Amino acid sequence: MLTVLLGLSGALVYGFADFLGGLASRRLRAVTVTAVAAAVGIVPLLLGLVVVGGAFTGTAVLWGAVAGASGGVAVLLLYRALAIGPMSVLSPLTAVFAAVVPVLVAVFRGTALSGLAVAALVVAVVAVVLVAAVRDTSGARVTVGGLVTAAVAGCGFGGIVLAYDMTPSDSRVAPLVVARVLQAVLLGTAAVVSGPVARSGGTADPATEAVLAGSAATPGPSGRRPVRLLVTVVACGVLDALANVFIQAGLHSSDDPATLPVMSVLNALYPIGTVVLAGVVLRERLTAVQWTGIVLALAASVGLALA
Repeated sequence: MLTVLLGLSGALVYGFADFLGGLASRRLRAVTVTAVAAAVGIVPLLLGLVVVGGAFTGTAVLWGAVAGASGGVAVLLLYRALAIGPMSVLSPLTAVFAAVVPVLVAVFRGTALSGLAVAALVVAVVAVVLVAAVRDTSGARVTVGGLVTAAVAGCGFGGIVLAYDMTPSDSRVAPLVVARVLQAVLLGTAAVVSGPVARSGGTADPATEAVLAGSAATPGPSGRRPVRLLVTVVACGVLDALANVFIQAGLHSSDDPATLPVMSVLNALYPIGTVVLAGVVLRERLTAVQWTGIVLALAASVGLALA
């Protein structure tokens, strides 16, 4: 039960962070927003390091670095995929690979899942596809390059979960700090190399882009917009760091080998947080498909808690 609660909490918070990143990306390039948010996220993790401690052992540093590199590369590949193919296809594909890859690794390691757990995981993956399903009006065509890029990006996101799962339980926040610093360096470098700060039309996440598409930005005094933008990016970075804390805690909340596949699939439900916050803040209405996905996600969560 604790694992499921932490997994769902991490997914919701991550979805909230993506929503805020999407709002900020209306003004700045997505890679710039993500790089700044990653840098901001170092601060709360350092505070957490002071409060709860952490052991920077060789294993913790190694797998923290793997998580940071995997996440940074995955984000960049995701942007590339969305630039060359339809979001309606590539967004769900990325989410499915992010959910399924750790499950396959766990099964390969010999993890035995009950019939109820298998059924719940399958339902959860379907829920991921439905919640992430969006309408695409760009007219972009599906290409082999786009599919491969999206799939590799999904593997990268799944690699974050796998890396955190390999960290020692007593390392606490240490691997998260290492991962966040490396990710900030990678994304910051990409932001600098790719050109001047300017809005490119992308967002921090495909699900976020879908939710925000067609929604007008909230008007306000021009003098307050830079402050709002700064607050939005800072909040995005803090929430994103908190989501990683939930993931790390969930992976080490139980000695059950099934914890890894459960956390990987629940973590992939992050679009729920995005669409929920969009409904509250922007008064966006969920589609029937997304509502179906949310209902299935809740059913899958109950099944995983009982398995």
